[in-house]
Amino acid sequence: MSKTVLIVYAHPEPTSLTRQFVAVTEQVFAGQGHTVLQSDLYGMGWKATFDEHDFPNRVNRDRLAYVQESGHAYTTNQQTEDVPAEQAKLLAADAVILQFPLWWFGMPAILKGWIDRVYAYGFAYGYKNEGNRYRYGDGILKGKRALLSVMVGGPATDYSPRGINGPLEELLFPITHGALFFPGMDVLPTHAVFGTGNLTEATVDKELTAWCERLKHIFDESPIPFRRQNSGQYQGNILADHIAEGEAGIAVHIDN
Repeated sequence: MSKTVLIVYAHPEPTSLTRQFVAVTEQVFAGQGHTVLQSDLYGMGWKATFDEHDFPNRVNRDRLAYVQESGHAYTTNQQTEDVPAEQAKLLAADAVILQFPLWWFGMPAILKGWIDRVYAYGFAYGYKNEGNRYRYGDGILKGKRALLSVMVGGPATDYSPRGINGPLEELLFPITHGALFFPGMDVLPTHAVFGTGNLTEATVDKELTAWCERLKHIFDESPIPFRRQNSGQYQGNILADHIAEGEAGIAVHIDN
């Protein structure tokens, strides 16, 4: 069955490894007969800063309250024209793939700015005007799949459980569990390529081949088993005492 895949990517250099992975992503899905949507953030000249210019018709001219203005702009169809175009892509997609280099332990600012501006109140949070009721497994993007494709400059050992940079899955938790799982998407394990500054041509080919194989099965893969807010496992937004008893930190929100 034909699907729709949205590729959101952030790298300014057309010959970069990130862009090579993007090209392969498009080829694989198009070859399978899927519809491919793209958001080339640098190519689009995406406005990364979330500020007063996002709200041309303010509710309150004296003080900028982001939640209030975001909700007003979204519900009254007064968002700047670039934002609803991206929201429409998200709603149309069956799967969303974010492709980017790891810069200073996170995503490039332009990609963070895409999330800041596109994730309006009433859309990605405050869904159905119900505050925090629909989030972490529920929400407007429920039923869609999400996957991170990340290019990492350092070696895998530096991002291992005891590596000096910290475990990659923990560094990316604000994206996987936050930006993707929060509005309802099922998030697949991250696909990372390490040591990207020193890869041989043969290694690049090997990594691209592995990525192609991964993409062929993303609609069948099991997602990361993040605990859902409305599963009964949380009490007042705190994990119930009898679940992962005696444990704390990011890992307790994954149902292993």
